Amino acid sequence: MLVDGKLVEGEAGTFPNINPATEEELGEVADASTADIHRAIDAARRAFDETDWSTNRAFRQQCLRQLQSALEVEQEALREELILEVGCPRMVTHGPQLDLPLDDALTYPAELIEKYPWETELGDAMVQLTGQVNTRKVWREPVGVVGAIVPWNYPFEVTINKLGQALATGNTVVLKPAPDTPFNATRIGRLVADRTDIPAGVVNVVTASDHLVGEELTLSPKVDLISFTGSTTVGIRIMEKGAATMKRLFLELGGKSAAIVLDDADLAAASMIAFGVCMHAGQGCATPTRMLLPRSRYDEGVALLQGIYETVAVGDPQLSETLCGPVISAKQRSRVIGYIDKGIAEGANLLVGGPEAPAGLDRGFYVTPTLFIDVDNSMAIAREEIFGPVLVVIPYDGDEEAIRIANDSPYGLAGYVLSDSLDRSVAVARQLRAGSLGLNGGAAYGADVPFGGFKASGVGRQNGLAGFDQYLEVKSVAWPVD
Repeated sequence: MLVDGKLVEGEAGTFPNINPATEEELGEVADASTADIHRAIDAARRAFDETDWSTNRAFRQQCLRQLQSALEVEQEALREELILEVGCPRMVTHGPQLDLPLDDALTYPAELIEKYPWETELGDAMVQLTGQVNTRKVWREPVGVVGAIVPWNYPFEVTINKLGQALATGNTVVLKPAPDTPFNATRIGRLVADRTDIPAGVVNVVTASDHLVGEELTLSPKVDLISFTGSTTVGIRIMEKGAATMKRLFLELGGKSAAIVLDDADLAAASMIAFGVCMHAGQGCATPTRMLLPRSRYDEGVALLQGIYETVAVGDPQLSETLCGPVISAKQRSRVIGYIDKGIAEGANLLVGGPEAPAGLDRGFYVTPTLFIDVDNSMAIAREEIFGPVLVVIPYDGDEEAIRIANDSPYGLAGYVLSDSLDRSVAVARQLRAGSLGLNGGAAYGADVPFGGFKASGVGRQNGLAGFDQYLEVKSVAWPVD
């Protein structure tokens, strides 16, 4: 682990990192105790309070560029490591799992340091409260110590986006990776320690097998903001536990995103979005797991989807042609299979796949890509986040019903509209209650694009100016004009 500028072992010993594709142990990682994470919190607090990290913008920019260069040198080693510990297919590392965030997650906020309005002039004005003309300004300053808690599905992408914006804005960080995927985070810790000028305590990386160790970040009054990406259930717990110390929160939580195929769409092209539910075994929060097909073209659409799901390559994530690798753990596989069984029990029509393991894959946490049709939006498989390669297809009559079904969800993270008309897609999108929308094959993705959700999908936004803002406090100041 990285604590206060030193690479250290964990007081609780070590725990194994398991390859989800083979179920074999990759190696051991330091296991933190509660005392370890409090040492990291104390280090982050000192670094914020006693160094000039929070005010020296040029130095922060220099350090972020150093970390960027160090990561680029290790890009291929990181790629192989992610495939092994995350079970992500090699093809996905060339996209959102590694290459895309490495391109801009640090460089965008580093550049924004120079452009951001750290001070805003409101102009001189008579203040009736004092009877004086005042000069008025707004200053933006870092929040303080950030507890960054990262999931296992896209660990590098989430980590590097959190670090980029939290550090660029002048905060110090205690990073807590998921116990299922710790190696990418400890690699970043080594690079911070060995190849950058980032001061001791500014970045701390704490790995632990016990989730309650990470909860100390939420409970500690020395931590000012929790930046969490993960399940809605855990997000609710963080909100509850953080209330006692009035924690600032960024929560990017679950989703049950709908892909609305309008009746004028090219169905063959529109059906390709179904591959997204199989990519990385469906372990994505913005994955379009509900597909809404117009009843007038329902049979045609279902036939196309069936053809896709019967041909998806499931297997070794090391192979370049693999789209669907394993889920992360035996626990997650059991969860996904439980939902498949529940869908059958609810009366949904199982067209492809099912609870049986893919043929020839006796080792590894694999799930067969599964397609349910004739699904009612009230079913659990249509309302709850499965986080596996399971697509549910729901028929609808007319655009208004499609919008109603899409919005009839506790979640509101992402959505997709596919039509032959951009104007029609935009009209539908304006009525959807979701934080990120892709129209006609577009993707709202990048370090400069705010990402987050409505309703139970979270609070705040990651990335973009909106994400930058959430790591800052606003201070209003005024003084009499001479």
